[in-house]
Amino acid sequence: MNEAKKNTEKWSMLSHLFKRIEIPAKTTLLEEGEISKKMFFVEKGCLRTWINNNGKDITTQFFFEGSGVSSIESFMTNKPSLYSIETIEPCVLQTITQKEFQEALMSLPDIKDNILEHLFQRLLQSQNLFFSYLKNSPQKRYEELIKKHPYIIQRIPQHYIASYLGITSVSLSRIRNRR
Repeated sequence: MNEAKKNTEKWSMLSHLFKRIEIPAKTTLLEEGEISKKMFFVEKGCLRTWINNNGKDITTQFFFEGSGVSSIESFMTNKPSLYSIETIEPCVLQTITQKEFQEALMSLPDIKDNILEHLFQRLLQSQNLFFSYLKNSPQKRYEELIKKHPYIIQRIPQHYIASYLGITSVSLSRIRNRR
């Protein structure tokens, strides 16, 4: 994952402010509706964001080594998060508080370019997923996923992948069997 190395370099100017923590799998780091007070950088492991839709959890994104993760909207505006953040695998994370991050933005103007790039990439990912839901079949979305992110299939449980694709685990099994 060359992308992970590139992302690590982007966040390195904040490294002295991060606190390293180890978190077990299946740990909720932020609940939907809470205000995000921390940002996470994934050193090792995998996380997901998800929403609760009438008791059904729907996975919205996956994050791996080298990724920065937070409910950025909540983190920057102090409004309730629209989604939850949860570890899928045991993780080693670097964390920074909202206060430390705001202070860094004031004292390190170069970091703003990195944050802007990060936000732009998140927007592109979300937009691509949105348009994929509008124009592609579940089979096509699955094929795009394994083409662009083959490691997701190796590391993410099938029920999360199905949720991310907007289908049931049974439908995902059928799609996988057709290949």
